[in-house]
Amino acid sequence: MAIGRTVSAAHALKRTNVRYIILALVFFITTLNYADRATLSVTGSAMRGEFGFDAIEMGYIFSAFSWSYVLCQVPAGWLLDRFGARRVYAASILLWSLFTLLQSTIGWTGSAAAAVTGLFILRFAMGAAEAPAFPANAKVVASWFPARERGTASAIFNSAQYFAAVVFTPLMAWITHAFGWHEVYVVMGVVGLVLSGVWLRFMKHPADHPGVSPRELEYIEQGGGFIRGHSAAAAHAPRSNDSWRVVRQLLGNRMLLGVYLAQFCINVLTYFFLTWFPIYLVQARHMTILQAGLVASLPAICGFGGGVLGGLLSDTLIRRGRSLTVARKVPIVGGMLLSCCIVGCNYVTTDWIVVALMSLAFFGKGIGALGWAVVADTSPREAIGLSGSLFNMCGNVAGIVTPIVIGYLVTRSGGSFNGALAFVGLNALLTVFCYLVIVKDIKRVALRPI
Repeated sequence: MAIGRTVSAAHALKRTNVRYIILALVFFITTLNYADRATLSVTGSAMRGEFGFDAIEMGYIFSAFSWSYVLCQVPAGWLLDRFGARRVYAASILLWSLFTLLQSTIGWTGSAAAAVTGLFILRFAMGAAEAPAFPANAKVVASWFPARERGTASAIFNSAQYFAAVVFTPLMAWITHAFGWHEVYVVMGVVGLVLSGVWLRFMKHPADHPGVSPRELEYIEQGGGFIRGHSAAAAHAPRSNDSWRVVRQLLGNRMLLGVYLAQFCINVLTYFFLTWFPIYLVQARHMTILQAGLVASLPAICGFGGGVLGGLLSDTLIRRGRSLTVARKVPIVGGMLLSCCIVGCNYVTTDWIVVALMSLAFFGKGIGALGWAVVADTSPREAIGLSGSLFNMCGNVAGIVTPIVIGYLVTRSGGSFNGALAFVGLNALLTVFCYLVIVKDIKRVALRPI
């Protein structure tokens, strides 16, 4: 008994770091999230060869995910505010992994038309299932991290998109090359089904987690973390019939509107890399699928490094006494200006220079991808899920627009990607405009009584 009391006393005095374990779990789930989205970009060339899809058809298939992903954002945000990230996220992972697994059955009928229809439907269903993912990440970070650490925490989970490209793009390319494209969907689907159980087993709110010491709990709460997460916020969460009034308030706030619009522009770059980039390497740069998978990992490595650096830079500025506005805007503006170098790929013919420019653009995009930290900083406490969902909805309209616009630009130009890269670079500039002109001071929004 004395030993037990001594251990308990030591645990109470020590400031644990369980929040980093939770962040690691969020990171790995988000890595899978992006890897599953990118399955089609890796297998797309092989599927086009088998079924004869043209560029416009591929553009619409790529966009299917984002149609439902966007449409389901507000309902997903309401579910998260009402029922919490633990249960809603577990269901989300389970369902999107199931729909990924089912994509391995495409082509069983042997009909190209049936393949197009089936793939569109399953990608659409997968998008709906993934809708709660990033708003759930924002809620978890807001619960587990004080404000001074949120920039780094948000940058780390957001950098999972680059880690997915580094690890899974070459892996999926190798599986496609060695075993065929069907097996890619089998492997990714099974991994996700396992992760859904892992999340449900280990995720708890800080106040309920047995591994969190009182000192860590106090540190999180004093820094602005919502340590009781859903259990405290749900009582004040808007009822379903009030949610649309809250949505109108959020969209009527100039600062939040600027943040939402900027996320659309940033995600144009994201969706170019998630959808058309490997195909660009195969068709415009004449690489094999395996080569494209390996080369695509290089910009992703730079994006991952830029993402972590952007978060660290932002949080360092806060610790040195800079305002939240300066600390968030400096990396965002600087990073997106750097991303404009993607247009330079139109003026060079040497492959290694193209890869270098793409890597530099992705590095800049990683530095500037602090939108989720801004959402955690600015969203009303009782509507973080809804605000995060609106942010994600606006951002992922780019997932509808970008693949289709690029598909048409490539088709109308006879296979050239020059117009597509100019379109991507323009949106990097528009991100800078949003943060410098539309978004003023970055601060938490208070809802008016409903």
